[in-house]
Amino acid sequence: MSILLVMALALLIGVVCGLRSFTGPALVCWGAHLGWLNLAGSRLSFLAHVASLVVLSVLAVAELVADKLPKIPRRTSAGPLIWRILMGGLCAAAIGIAGNGPFVTCCIFGGVGGFIGAFAGYGARHVATAAGTLRDFPVAIIEDLIAIGGGLFLVTRL
Repeated sequence: MSILLVMALALLIGVVCGLRSFTGPALVCWGAHLGWLNLAGSRLSFLAHVASLVVLSVLAVAELVADKLPKIPRRTSAGPLIWRILMGGLCAAAIGIAGNGPFVTCCIFGGVGGFIGAFAGYGARHVATAAGTLRDFPVAIIEDLIAIGGGLFLVTRL
Protein backbone atom coordinates (compact mmCIF):
# COMPACT_ATOMS: atom_id res chain seq x y z
CA MET A 1 0.00 0.00 0.00
CA SER A 2 1.36 3.41 -0.91
CA ILE A 3 2.19 5.96 1.75
CA LEU A 4 -0.03 8.53 0.02
CA LEU A 5 -3.01 6.18 0.30
CA VAL A 6 -2.29 5.54 3.99
CA MET A 7 -2.08 9.28 4.62
CA ALA A 8 -5.35 9.85 2.72
CA LEU A 9 -7.03 7.16 4.84
CA ALA A 10 -5.59 8.83 7.96
CA LEU A 11 -7.05 12.19 6.94
CA LEU A 12 -10.43 10.66 6.15
CA ILE A 13 -10.71 8.69 9.42
CA GLY A 14 -10.04 12.04 11.08
CA VAL A 15 -12.98 13.52 9.16
CA VAL A 16 -15.15 10.69 10.51
CA CYS A 17 -14.05 11.63 14.03
CA GLY A 18 -14.93 15.23 13.27
CA LEU A 19 -18.46 14.15 12.38
CA ARG A 20 -18.90 11.77 15.34
CA SER A 21 -16.07 11.73 17.85
CA PHE A 22 -16.55 8.16 19.10
CA THR A 23 -17.58 6.52 15.83
CA GLY A 24 -14.04 6.55 14.43
CA PRO A 25 -12.44 5.02 17.54
CA ALA A 26 -15.19 2.40 17.83
CA LEU A 27 -14.75 1.40 14.19
CA VAL A 28 -10.96 1.29 14.57
CA CYS A 29 -11.46 -1.05 17.54
CA TRP A 30 -13.75 -3.24 15.47
CA GLY A 31 -11.24 -3.21 12.63
CA ALA A 32 -8.40 -4.18 14.95
CA HIS A 33 -10.47 -6.81 16.74
CA LEU A 34 -11.60 -8.40 13.48
CA GLY A 35 -8.10 -8.35 12.00
CA TRP A 36 -8.69 -5.69 9.36
CA LEU A 37 -6.15 -3.43 11.07
CA ASN A 38 -3.00 -5.11 12.34
CA LEU A 39 -2.00 -3.31 15.53
CA ALA A 40 -0.28 -6.31 17.18
CA GLY A 41 2.83 -5.34 19.09
CA SER A 42 2.22 -1.61 18.64
CA ARG A 43 1.49 1.14 21.14
CA LEU A 44 -2.15 0.93 20.05
CA SER A 45 -2.62 -2.82 20.36
CA PHE A 46 -5.04 -2.15 23.25
CA LEU A 47 -7.58 -1.05 20.64
CA ALA A 48 -7.99 -4.69 19.56
CA HIS A 49 -9.01 -5.83 23.06
CA VAL A 50 -12.61 -6.64 23.87
CA ALA A 51 -12.75 -4.10 26.73
CA SER A 52 -11.78 -1.24 24.40
CA LEU A 53 -14.22 -2.49 21.80
CA VAL A 54 -17.13 -2.61 24.25
CA VAL A 55 -16.41 0.73 25.93
CA LEU A 56 -15.91 2.65 22.69
CA SER A 57 -18.89 1.00 21.00
CA VAL A 58 -21.16 1.95 23.92
CA LEU A 59 -19.80 5.51 23.85
CA ALA A 60 -20.34 5.69 20.08
CA VAL A 61 -23.97 4.58 20.39
CA ALA A 62 -24.52 7.02 23.27
CA GLU A 63 -23.07 9.81 21.16
CA LEU A 64 -25.36 8.94 18.25
CA VAL A 65 -28.34 9.30 20.60
CA ALA A 66 -27.05 12.39 22.43
CA ASP A 67 -26.32 14.19 19.16
CA LYS A 68 -30.06 14.47 18.55
CA LEU A 69 -30.68 16.26 21.88
CA PRO A 70 -31.06 20.05 21.86
CA LYS A 71 -28.76 20.79 24.82
CA ILE A 72 -25.63 19.20 23.35
CA PRO A 73 -22.88 21.81 22.81
CA ARG A 74 -21.74 22.62 19.30
CA ARG A 75 -18.98 20.37 18.01
CA THR A 76 -17.05 23.48 17.00
CA SER A 77 -16.80 24.82 20.55
CA ALA A 78 -13.37 24.39 22.16
CA GLY A 79 -13.84 21.21 24.22
CA PRO A 80 -15.66 19.06 21.66
CA LEU A 81 -13.41 20.33 18.86
CA ILE A 82 -10.21 19.47 20.73
CA TRP A 83 -11.61 16.02 21.52
CA ARG A 84 -12.45 15.41 17.84
CA ILE A 85 -8.94 16.48 16.79
CA LEU A 86 -7.39 14.13 19.38
CA MET A 87 -9.61 11.21 18.37
CA GLY A 88 -8.81 11.90 14.72
CA GLY A 89 -5.11 11.74 15.56
CA LEU A 90 -5.53 8.50 17.53
CA CYS A 91 -7.51 6.77 14.79
CA ALA A 92 -5.12 8.00 12.12
CA ALA A 93 -2.21 6.65 14.15
CA ALA A 94 -3.87 3.23 14.07
CA ILE A 95 -4.36 3.53 10.31
CA GLY A 96 -0.71 4.56 9.96
CA ILE A 97 0.52 1.61 12.01
CA ALA A 98 -1.64 -0.87 10.11
CA GLY A 99 -0.62 0.58 6.75
CA ASN A 100 3.08 1.08 7.60
CA GLY A 101 2.70 4.81 7.11
CA PRO A 102 4.63 7.59 8.83
CA PHE A 103 3.27 7.61 12.40
CA VAL A 104 3.58 11.31 13.25
CA THR A 105 2.41 12.46 9.82
CA CYS A 106 -0.63 10.21 10.04
CA CYS A 107 -1.44 11.60 13.51
CA ILE A 108 -1.24 15.14 12.18
CA PHE A 109 -3.37 14.30 9.15
CA GLY A 110 -5.96 12.67 11.41
CA GLY A 111 -6.09 15.72 13.66
CA VAL A 112 -6.51 17.99 10.65
CA GLY A 113 -9.23 15.65 9.40
CA GLY A 114 -10.98 15.92 12.78
CA PHE A 115 -10.93 19.71 12.48
CA ILE A 116 -12.21 19.60 8.90
CA GLY A 117 -14.92 17.07 9.73
CA ALA A 118 -16.17 19.05 12.71
CA PHE A 119 -16.57 22.29 10.77
CA ALA A 120 -17.76 20.67 7.53
CA GLY A 121 -20.34 18.56 9.35
CA TYR A 122 -21.57 21.50 11.40
CA GLY A 123 -21.73 23.73 8.34
CA ALA A 124 -23.50 21.16 6.18
CA ARG A 125 -26.04 20.42 8.89
CA HIS A 126 -26.65 24.11 9.50
CA VAL A 127 -27.10 24.86 5.79
CA ALA A 128 -29.36 21.84 5.29
CA THR A 129 -31.71 22.88 8.11
CA ALA A 130 -31.48 26.69 7.89
CA ALA A 131 -34.02 27.06 5.10
CA GLY A 132 -36.58 25.19 7.17
CA THR A 133 -37.34 22.64 4.47
CA LEU A 134 -35.35 19.90 6.25
CA ARG A 135 -35.66 19.05 9.91
CA ASP A 136 -32.56 18.49 12.02
CA PHE A 137 -33.30 14.89 13.00
CA PRO A 138 -33.25 13.36 9.49
CA VAL A 139 -30.18 15.40 8.59
CA ALA A 140 -28.44 14.12 11.74
CA ILE A 141 -29.35 10.53 10.81
CA ILE A 142 -27.85 11.04 7.35
CA GLU A 143 -24.70 12.40 8.98
CA ASP A 144 -24.61 9.33 11.27
CA LEU A 145 -24.86 7.02 8.26
CA ILE A 146 -22.09 8.89 6.45
CA ALA A 147 -19.81 8.65 9.51
CA ILE A 148 -20.52 4.96 10.14
CA GLY A 149 -20.44 3.90 6.51
CA GLY A 150 -17.41 6.00 5.68
CA GLY A 151 -15.52 4.83 8.75
CA LEU A 152 -16.34 1.20 8.07
CA PHE A 153 -15.15 1.61 4.50
CA LEU A 154 -11.88 3.12 5.71
CA VAL A 155 -11.00 0.51 8.33
CA THR A 156 -11.52 -2.31 5.82
CA ARG A 157 -9.04 -0.88 3.27
CA LEU A 158 -5.79 -2.06 4.91
